[in-house]
Amino acid sequence: MRDEPQIPEELRKKYLSIALDKAERLEELINEFFEITRFNLSNITLQYREINLTRLLEQLVYEFHPMLGEKNLQCELHAPENIGIRCDGDKIQRVFDNLLRNAVIYSAADTTISITTEQREDAVEIVFVNYGSTIPEEKLSRIFEQFYRLDAARSSGGGTGIGLAIAKQLVELHKGTIRAESGDGKVKFTVTLPLS
Repeated sequence: MRDEPQIPEELRKKYLSIALDKAERLEELINEFFEITRFNLSNITLQYREINLTRLLEQLVYEFHPMLGEKNLQCELHAPENIGIRCDGDKIQRVFDNLLRNAVIYSAADTTISITTEQREDAVEIVFVNYGSTIPEEKLSRIFEQFYRLDAARSSGGGTGIGLAIAKQLVELHKGTIRAESGDGKVKFTVTLPLS
């Protein structure tokens, strides 16, 4: 584009689109590696406060509407009206953002993602379910490892394989657990967080 001023408009648009895609991908990678540095080299201090978990999840689903629309996906939230939980809201939002983003990326088009919360006596369980390809057991056992990607051939649409590792670290810092299950085209992530 720089060296050929007489380039046809259609070709110019094509090259601009490619350049924009590459620039956005590079920005994602830079942000991911900043995250790696931050989470590896610093002691994370959690800023605990009371949050309304239901409102946080509602806001998350709302923010993902444009991304959901690209694949004609639905996202259903099943949660009691108000679930109060004491946690670092920003860090927990980061966990849920990562889980929903992965669900969107790996969902088959025209399917439904569900987020379900269940409050127990001393904990709350948040379950993300999406439908796409079944994750084989050998890959499922490594899914929370840093830099592990489910499908290297499709990784241009995903991240660097750091998101789930960070999510696991953040959940465990909250004295919670995160686990993954898959079968019959269904992928399920379950986060359990203590209520206090």
